[in-house]
Amino acid sequence: MRTEIENIVDEIKQAISLLRRHLDWDQAVRRLDWLNNKSEDPNLWNDAAEAQKLMRERQQLDDGINGVRALENQLKDSIELIELGEEEGDQAIIKDAEDVIRAMRTETARRQVEAMLSGEADSNDSYLEVHSGAGGTESQDWANILLRMYTRWADKQGFKVELLEIHDGEEAGIKSATLLVKGHNAYGWLKTESGVHRLVRISPFDSNARRHTSFSSIWVYPVVDDSIQIDINESDCRIDTYRSSGAGGQHVNTTDSAVRITHMPSGIVVQCQQERSQHKNKAKAWDMLRARLYESELKKREDAANAEAASKTDIGWGHQIRSYVLQPYQLIKDMRTGVESTSPQDVLDGDLNEFMEAALAHRVNGGADAVVDDLA
Repeated sequence: MRTEIENIVDEIKQAISLLRRHLDWDQAVRRLDWLNNKSEDPNLWNDAAEAQKLMRERQQLDDGINGVRALENQLKDSIELIELGEEEGDQAIIKDAEDVIRAMRTETARRQVEAMLSGEADSNDSYLEVHSGAGGTESQDWANILLRMYTRWADKQGFKVELLEIHDGEEAGIKSATLLVKGHNAYGWLKTESGVHRLVRISPFDSNARRHTSFSSIWVYPVVDDSIQIDINESDCRIDTYRSSGAGGQHVNTTDSAVRITHMPSGIVVQCQQERSQHKNKAKAWDMLRARLYESELKKREDAANAEAASKTDIGWGHQIRSYVLQPYQLIKDMRTGVESTSPQDVLDGDLNEFMEAALAHRVNGGADAVVDDLA
């Protein structure tokens, strides 16, 4: 009978083989050698944009290739240690090597998820919008909790986060906010988070301590670079200016520096209030509109497009992708994959990778949504 470790070793070997195939190993090694040589060319930075593009590709290939090599070497060394321990009857050596192999299963799974981030815009920076649903203060507070959750997740991933706009709620929380998340594969990681998120808890705003259900939506779309041509007819757009909201001092409250652009044919609305200058906010809003239109085209190529579009239009029952229950018990469940967590506070503090990895695998494999009962 095969042992547990033998089965795990086979899993790891198969995963490594898939990673090599995904990288197109021989071609990737040759390309990395060329990029390493190119990086030493003093003329490379004459075209800064092209140089940055090549350096990002170089970093991606270097991470992928060296990651696979490290797994191969670690597996080989661990197997040899087990064989040595068996020859010498040293159970401590065997146990240590087996523990390393078990940990490697998690690492190979993570790298397989990274390999899934190979879509057209997956490596790009990402915009993330938060919108509160119906329900006033309750849903606005929930939207603020989600904003904090994704900000903490991005920090843990080593991504840089900029708050582009925020509309505060009347009493607490926020009506909406837009983040710019900068980092390699930011959009690839975040893209499956678009949809409605449902919270069940004892309301801190209810003097009778009753249980409330709140909804807020997340919408994710990639930052597009200048090499991607998106044609926008300015006559199809309405541009509004308004006073910024939120913290920011006297300037925020006295000047109409914030900009909102509405694309009439699609109904897409973007807004930015990050900069002190209306001109700069308008330029960034145009970039956001280009990104939204590009994301819309990408979604048309994916089977999940219709479901995600529906979740955007109705922030309420029947459209949630994930439920977060804090009372009377504590459980978070993804309605697409069935993945659960009994540590809501950890998830709300940004521990989202388990949910994201499962959703990515689900999307890449083209599977239908899991048959999952929602939480009461």
